[in-house]
Amino acid sequence: MNTPTPPETPAMMESAIPGFPVRRGKVRDVYDLGDALLIVATDRISAFDVIMPTPIPGKGRILTALSNFWFRRISAIARHHLIATECGDFPAGLLPFAPQLTGRSILAKKAEVIPVECIVRGYIAGGGWNEYQRTGAVCGVKLPAGLQMCEKLPSPVFTPTTKAAAGHDESITFAVAADIAGRQRMELIRDRSIRIYQMAAEFAASRGIIIADTKFEWGMLPGDADPILIDEVLTPDSSRFWPADSYRPGRDQSSYDKQYLRNYLQTLNWNKQPPGPALPPEIVADTLRKYQEALRQLTGGIPG
Repeated sequence: MNTPTPPETPAMMESAIPGFPVRRGKVRDVYDLGDALLIVATDRISAFDVIMPTPIPGKGRILTALSNFWFRRISAIARHHLIATECGDFPAGLLPFAPQLTGRSILAKKAEVIPVECIVRGYIAGGGWNEYQRTGAVCGVKLPAGLQMCEKLPSPVFTPTTKAAAGHDESITFAVAADIAGRQRMELIRDRSIRIYQMAAEFAASRGIIIADTKFEWGMLPGDADPILIDEVLTPDSSRFWPADSYRPGRDQSSYDKQYLRNYLQTLNWNKQPPGPALPPEIVADTLRKYQEALRQLTGGIPG
């Protein structure tokens, strides 16, 4: 496949919307508007919990388009934080910043984040594979003996982790997650997370993509006992996307996600501590191409 032409608009490493408190995550800038949140997906990219100094031009628009696509499909299964996706539907005071916001921002409900990363695995890969090799289980869930790397599991499993404010998330058992967030709430979140994964995996399979695993985040609205889905959903930043036509268990898979970047970084003499290394143009272009291809196959287009 030909290397994609870089977008005409410059990459956004950081948004700038004055007058509102802002929290900057690895990729998203979250502005507190008082009664809602403005979430802006920048073109930052992270690996091994380190933000790279080189952005991926247009990545934030791809993540936003794909998340919005999935949120519409998820509505039948679970409530979520999405209020509006078009700048014309945002508060009037944000309209002067439309050039920054168009295509890469949403207006979202303010929710108290449940401090558990909710990972659903349909295949055994990544950190789950490493843990399985050591213990025969992932997050306390016993798995069949003799699984190969990247093999499909008999049924999806829920494997929570801590949600670290800094550093690496750590695998935990469901019992520990229940101690953190409450058993009844975690059972509800677990069941919904698995249902969403199953829906998405079935749809993606019809488009030639395997969703090997994915991560969800949930939150609580004031005075409401029913958790809502927040943050991003089912993007190449939060999931493993594999092309179905080249899938073979027992080895690493080609992918439409950050694994390509991680593999490149593993070849460098870098200790996985900040600052991250600058990325060469060909790595930037190939990473962008993979994100574009995921969006194109799943939704039929890429953002302009």
